[in-house]
Amino acid sequence: MNRELLVNIGPRESRAALLEHGVLQEVYIERVGRRGLVGNIYKGRVSRVLPGMQAAFIDLGLARTAFLHVADIAATQAEGGAVDRAEDIRRLVSQGDDIVVQIVKDPIGDKGARLTTFVSLPSSYLVYMPQGTGVGVSARIEDENERARLKGIMADVLGKEHGGGYIVRTAAQGASAELLAADVAYLERLWLRVRERSIRVGPGELIHEDLPLSLRMLRDEFSRGVERVLVDDETELASMKSFAADFVPAAIDRIQLHRAERPIFDLHSVEEEIARALERKVTLKSGGYLVIDQTESMTTIDINTGGFVGYRNLEDTIFRTNLEAAVAIARQLRLRNLGGIIIIDFIDMQDEVHRREVIDALRSSLAGDRAQTEVAALSTLGLVEMTRKRTRESLEHLLCQPCPNCEGRGFVRTPETVCHEIFREIVRQARQFSSRELLILAHQDVVDRLLGEDSAVLAELESTIGRPIRLQSESLYEVDQYDVVVK
Repeated sequence: MNRELLVNIGPRESRAALLEHGVLQEVYIERVGRRGLVGNIYKGRVSRVLPGMQAAFIDLGLARTAFLHVADIAATQAEGGAVDRAEDIRRLVSQGDDIVVQIVKDPIGDKGARLTTFVSLPSSYLVYMPQGTGVGVSARIEDENERARLKGIMADVLGKEHGGGYIVRTAAQGASAELLAADVAYLERLWLRVRERSIRVGPGELIHEDLPLSLRMLRDEFSRGVERVLVDDETELASMKSFAADFVPAAIDRIQLHRAERPIFDLHSVEEEIARALERKVTLKSGGYLVIDQTESMTTIDINTGGFVGYRNLEDTIFRTNLEAAVAIARQLRLRNLGGIIIIDFIDMQDEVHRREVIDALRSSLAGDRAQTEVAALSTLGLVEMTRKRTRESLEHLLCQPCPNCEGRGFVRTPETVCHEIFREIVRQARQFSSRELLILAHQDVVDRLLGEDSAVLAELESTIGRPIRLQSESLYEVDQYDVVVK
């Protein structure tokens, strides 16, 4: 299989993994109470206007106020025409105003969410922009005849009088007029519902929420050549098939239930890959390695030859290492979901042809990345500056927290993450071994969470496996250490 989508449903956590030729490329994690906010529409209230930054802070009822720049505010009609975008933001919003906004970037670290008033609503084949105009076609559809066909269909479906603009997504390639018309009708109904709810709800309330992870992945990834979707939960399987029947009919027969005894992520080595993606060092097949350090302002990647001495001369050895590293870096950026400014320190190469080939290999490997990337030329010092659009937390920030023992210089998994690992280990042990009971040995913070926030999940697991689960705090254990003992 060239591309597979694996969906794992846990007690309070959903995960999705995208595999290409059996190798993990991307992983998505969504937890109950901590779902990604991108795409959500809120009625917010302007809490502060900053003319010097040409921005405003909006209270959405979240932990931190969100950020709205003047360029992301849809100008209203004023006397003599549209408001000039270069004018003071105070002409567009004032403190205390209520405003409908959509989140375009999740809160990251200490930064609040990034907002826009240019609402967009996606469906299987289209994106509807109520404040937009006209019809655009995804640049990934390169065939001019197909682009013209899709524009013609949209012109017929919409007629001369229609409000808003549409973007035809890559998934629409080859789609019939009936499917596109159904999507238009769905989006119009959805926008009507959003408008009605925006009038009823108060400031700080959610107006519209995006789809859950499994359905989002089905909507966004199936059109990119996914040949099989495996899900390990029957309820979720039914939900995905029902969604596919309405919006992705071609996917119905490719959505299958994972029936093997081994957990789905174990069977496909995804758990091992996630664990490796939390380490600084990435070993290359040749013997070289990468060192990846993520900081608040940027991510740095250093390449080393390590034990690689397999070629005739030093220049060729360096070139081969850099070439392999370029491909590995592109994968690590997707897997770890690293964004923002990225500095890559390639090993110095003297040959100009080698330098060009390494940059070409990096750009070629990044071509399959859905996130927007820009790569600058290789400097004389062997450094490459690049950017990758960041819309959600990196894997490290999602699964880990600053280590209290090293004052933030490293990371350990959070008690929440450890609890999810313990839940999976309980299921694994219960399937493999018969026993009277299971004993969990863990750090006190983990035990406290299992007895508190996750006590209902633990009780449900006890009922599912049909045997009691006891907890025991171990003072010598670190937060991310635990043992599940079969008794």
